[in-house]
Amino acid sequence: MIISVASGKGGTGKTLVATSLVFSLKDGYRVQLLDCDVEEPNDHIFLKPDITGRESVGIPVPKVDKEKCTYCGKCAEVCAYHAIAVISKNVLVFPHLCHGCGACGYLCPEKAIVEEKKEIGIVETGHAAGVAFVQGRLNVGEAMPTPLIRAVKGLADHAGICIIDVPPGTSCPVVTAVKDSDFCLLVTEPTPFGLNDLMLAVQTVKQLGVPCGVVINRAYADNNDTAEYCLRENLPVLMTIPLDTEIARLYSRGITLAEGMPPWREKFKRLYLEIRELVDERSNCLKR
Repeated sequence: MIISVASGKGGTGKTLVATSLVFSLKDGYRVQLLDCDVEEPNDHIFLKPDITGRESVGIPVPKVDKEKCTYCGKCAEVCAYHAIAVISKNVLVFPHLCHGCGACGYLCPEKAIVEEKKEIGIVETGHAAGVAFVQGRLNVGEAMPTPLIRAVKGLADHAGICIIDVPPGTSCPVVTAVKDSDFCLLVTEPTPFGLNDLMLAVQTVKQLGVPCGVVINRAYADNNDTAEYCLRENLPVLMTIPLDTEIARLYSRGITLAEGMPPWREKFKRLYLEIRELVDERSNCLKR
């Protein structure tokens, strides 16, 4: 089963939930954690894995053979991302704009374009006390994390429970990370900003056809707007984590909630069982 842990905005406690869920399940299940927040991966701070493998990830970018090029401009014309410009007898390539789609080389009438690999980041693999671990690290300055996220997801272990820590927001990297999950856990906080971004995240996940539930982090008694929204949208609130300075203190020291406060392990185990029940119910409904 693949469970993605997402949030409409950063700083809501997504990593806290993902790492605590993994820590709580590792003794009874085959568990893997994929950190797809490749621009700022931080799950390793909590799991402290032994990294045993590193692999470069790149995208193909065009290289122009000036001997063959007739400067017809077809390559620039077909590039949707403006990564190539033809000016007089010069072809300018802008690698940071290139998405590696290959259209320029495929449609070049002179076959004057070949592709060369441009590294955008690395994928690291390892283990941490019974948890298989994979994370992507995007190179500084790179603007396109989605190929790296796909590379991380390509190492998903479908034989066990795979937890994906998704980048914050609702843009293409989030779609890439959440796509094909069995369930998406949306972590939010009970503030106006949190509720607004939760609404956006729910719309995104529904468009992907992935069932979802909500975890309300830093909950306090005076604000029920998020719970009321979930009730209106028929979204199950699967866990509520209170606003607690001890939890914040543990987090600042790189300790998961389930590790620092053991009673939470059972709560996260029940969270997983509720998710599995929801996924099974949906599968049965689709079969009918």
